[in-house]
Amino acid sequence: MKNHISDEDHNINKRLHRLYPEEIAQKALDSIIHLIYKYKERIDSKEYHLSQKDIILITYGDQVSKNSEPTLHTLKEFMDNHLKGVINSIHILPFYPYSSDDGFSVVNYSAVDPHMGSWREVESLSSEYRIMVDGVINHISQFSDWFKSFLAGDKYFKDFFIELDPTTDLSKVVRPRATPLLHEYLDNEGKIHNVWTTFSKDQVDLNYKSYKVLRSVLAALFYYIEKGATLIRLDAIAFIWKELGTQCVHLPQTHELIQLMREVIHEVAPEVIIITETNVPHHENISYFGSGNDEAQMVYNFALPPLLLNSIVCSNTNKLTTWAKTLELPNDKVCFFNFTASHDGIGLRPVKGILSDEEIDTLEQRVKDHGGLVSYRAEEDGSKSAYELNCSYIDALSNPKDEQFLRVKRMLVTQATVLAMPGVPGIYFHSLVGSQNYKDGVKHSGINRTINREKYNIDWLENELSTLGSLAKTIFDSYKRMISIRINEDAFNPFTKFVFLELDERVFIIDKFSVNNEDRILALNNYSNEEVTITLPKEIKLPLQDILCSNFCEESSEKKESTITLEPYQVMWLKGKI
Repeated sequence: MKNHISDEDHNINKRLHRLYPEEIAQKALDSIIHLIYKYKERIDSKEYHLSQKDIILITYGDQVSKNSEPTLHTLKEFMDNHLKGVINSIHILPFYPYSSDDGFSVVNYSAVDPHMGSWREVESLSSEYRIMVDGVINHISQFSDWFKSFLAGDKYFKDFFIELDPTTDLSKVVRPRATPLLHEYLDNEGKIHNVWTTFSKDQVDLNYKSYKVLRSVLAALFYYIEKGATLIRLDAIAFIWKELGTQCVHLPQTHELIQLMREVIHEVAPEVIIITETNVPHHENISYFGSGNDEAQMVYNFALPPLLLNSIVCSNTNKLTTWAKTLELPNDKVCFFNFTASHDGIGLRPVKGILSDEEIDTLEQRVKDHGGLVSYRAEEDGSKSAYELNCSYIDALSNPKDEQFLRVKRMLVTQATVLAMPGVPGIYFHSLVGSQNYKDGVKHSGINRTINREKYNIDWLENELSTLGSLAKTIFDSYKRMISIRINEDAFNPFTKFVFLELDERVFIIDKFSVNNEDRILALNNYSNEEVTITLPKEIKLPLQDILCSNFCEESSEKKESTITLEPYQVMWLKGKI
């Protein structure tokens, strides 16, 4: 450190004074300095730089189970048997004790759900794989000790939550759900408390105007790092700071808070990567990169899943390519987290202004026709609008009644695109094995998102993955093969140069350059059910080798224009010299 944290010109000190009044800022500073020195003695920091080898599997801690075995142990066995050396990182969705929302209503930040195992299983996973954990820090369960203490009148927890008069004008607040913003809770004496709840009654928002909340949350994040976390996902972070009279989303204090958290964490473990989850319109989403040096190091590329789906639906990549050409980053120290599916649905807000209302309506109808569902949010005028498509990704792309070979091709072209996009790929467990809509789960839970959250008995899944011709095995084997090729090509490094080419509206083309700027990989993705022939620009040198199938594109002796023909939904990764 060039100067001590307590110095007035140190960034941590300055940020605290921008967030809090003088007296509170000083208390916050003292508590954070104590926290930093405490964890410096406990955390062994090791330098790490992202590369093409970084592939992140998104999975629940109890995604696979076997008898009474801790599910995190079963997950590690599955990873070791099938994915070791192919996928090096795991985003374990919230594995803490919880009361709802499949983990995102945390009861205790510092414990592991006993069904999944203990910190021993988490540390075992972190010994072999890089671990991303969730900082579910916008809200906490109503059944947590923190909220129970608040309702019990414990003075320490008095300011941990936001209690308001129910007549307060909250009309400007952006609503991600159609549920009430305030919910009623009874204390031990029968008194009603109206408390801020952005997402549900069981997810009570924390009040970061209390420095004690900030300190408690930072302590939890440091504890995760001590237990092996190397990436921290800040869940629903856009809503974390509240100011009455504003929209209470993307506030300057929100960005200040994220920047503060990053700097505090990096005082102890500078290799830890901060990733923000903000399912909002694209231009708002990318604001969380900050300057490129001070905020999120990775941002979820939320517009990508619906744009890939739209490209399949229309057999046209114009909207996808036009948007992709806007993907400029503030510097080469940050990148996108690319994905097609996650534990949530396919967000529609990120493509507002990119896709027309008619195109979005078409996507909604397609998902409904394929057995999926649609979730809605409340608008400022009281109306409701669709904000998320709930459907397995393969069923969104194709009707479950379609021929399997067609379903597989459509799925793989979208997944290959994610692997080739500039940034780090995130692969949802269900995409890796071609999971279909889990309708029985929705009937049981009453929650739309359950349709893409089915859990598996490991023996059943192993049987599917060993059955020749099964949908699961076909997608799993093909996916693994593409990943195995990707991780050995430094043109897929997250920080190298890239260009998007427009050679045919049916084909999405990414031109990626190697770290030393000597080689390129031209990724061609045919989003149509037609054979497409494209003419390569003259500046692209031949020969090119398709590293997915070892075929060569040679320059003809007549020096004519070089053409490439792609079969329906075919992917090519053409490698050559620049």
